[in-house]
Amino acid sequence: MATPPMSGAGVPSGTFPVQQAAREVNTASLCRIGQETVQDIVFRTMEIFQLLRNMQLPNGVTYHSSTHQDRLGKLQEHLRQLSVLFRKLRLVYDKCNENCAGLDPVSTDQLIPYIEEDGSKHDDRTTSQFRLASDERREVLEVNKKLKQKNQQLKQIMDQLRNLIWEINSMLAMRS
Repeated sequence: MATPPMSGAGVPSGTFPVQQAAREVNTASLCRIGQETVQDIVFRTMEIFQLLRNMQLPNGVTYHSSTHQDRLGKLQEHLRQLSVLFRKLRLVYDKCNENCAGLDPVSTDQLIPYIEEDGSKHDDRTTSQFRLASDERREVLEVNKKLKQKNQQLKQIMDQLRNLIWEINSMLAMRS
């Protein structure tokens, strides 16, 4: 199993560093702390489920009370740490909301890049780009058509020259 994530410079994940609390923290660092706290919560929850999976069901099998007490103690410690982490996450959440209270809310429609209020300019620009691309394609097709015609003419001339040379060689062979 992996080692538990750390929330700071070597500080275990259940304690809030005094140095960070003493200085002013910005919203971005609070979000980072919140993210690390959520990762710790997920890790602790996974450990709790692992402990529960390893516990035996009371199906009539004799069970050592010391093992049971040990696992129960571990489970209670994990649950206590989990509640501390949730309290820490609540504090970070409240502090982030407090820091962001003065900001103007931005509607989600403005955050989506493909929705614009000025859609006609976007459509005109797209239409002009499409028109330019279409014109270029048409020009390329015309040049290709002319090139094929010239190649056909050159082939006919080469065939005529080949036939002429063959006839000349035949006449010279007949003379000798």
